[in-house]
Amino acid sequence: MKIAVIPARGGSKRIPRKNIRPFCGKPIIAYSIDAARDSGLFDKIVVSTDDEEIAEVARQFGATTPFVRPQEIADDHTGTAAVVKHAITWSIERGDDITHVCCIYATAPLIQARFVREAYDALTGSDAAFAFSVTSYAFPIQRALRMTSTGCVDPFHPEHRLTRSQDLEPAYHDAGQFYWGTASAFLQDVPIFSERSVGIVLPRHLVQDIDTLEDWEQAEYMFRAISRS
Repeated sequence: MKIAVIPARGGSKRIPRKNIRPFCGKPIIAYSIDAARDSGLFDKIVVSTDDEEIAEVARQFGATTPFVRPQEIADDHTGTAAVVKHAITWSIERGDDITHVCCIYATAPLIQARFVREAYDALTGSDAAFAFSVTSYAFPIQRALRMTSTGCVDPFHPEHRLTRSQDLEPAYHDAGQFYWGTASAFLQDVPIFSERSVGIVLPRHLVQDIDTLEDWEQAEYMFRAISRS
C-alpha cells in the first residue's frame, strides 16, 4: 500500500495561515493534493494537521484527515520525518500494510505529478531507501563568497578562483517538494540525505522555496509564467 503524507500544521508564523493561503486562485495545499491524485500512485492521501480549518480545506480537495496531529509533534521544532513516521505508525496500527510513503510539502505549488511518478520508479527500481526532488545551483558553489566584518569579500574556495566554471563539478540542493521512501526506512529513522537516496533532478524554473512573502510573490510569478506557456 502506498500513501502520501502532507504535513500541514496550523501555526505558521512568517506567513500566517500559510498552508491554506490563496495562491493563484486556490489554497496552496490544493496543488500538492492535486499532484498526488494526478500521479495515480496512492491508495490514500493523508494530510497531517492539528488545525480543523486546514483539515476541512484538505478534505474539500480530496485528501483524508483521519487523525488530529498530536501537539507534541506540532510545534516549530518538530522535523518532517517525525510527522511522517507518526502517520505511518498510526496507519499500520489500524491494519494498513504500508510499503512506500511519499511526503509532499503543502507549500509546493510548482510540483508536477510526472516527477512524483519518476521518483517512485527510481526508488522501486533500485535498492535505495529514498528518492526525492533536487535541483542544480544556478551558480558554481565553488565560487561562493563570504562577507568579512569590514565588508570585504573573501572566497570560500580560493583554490578555484581561476578555475573555469565549465570545469567545476555541478552541485545540487534539496528542491523541497517531495520525499519518497520505503515505510521501513522512515520507521527506522534512516537519514534522507545520505548515499542511500536517489536525487530526482527538477528544472530550476519549477523550484521555489516559500518561507517569506517575497518568496510567495516570486512563486506566483513563476506559476503564472508556466501556466501561460
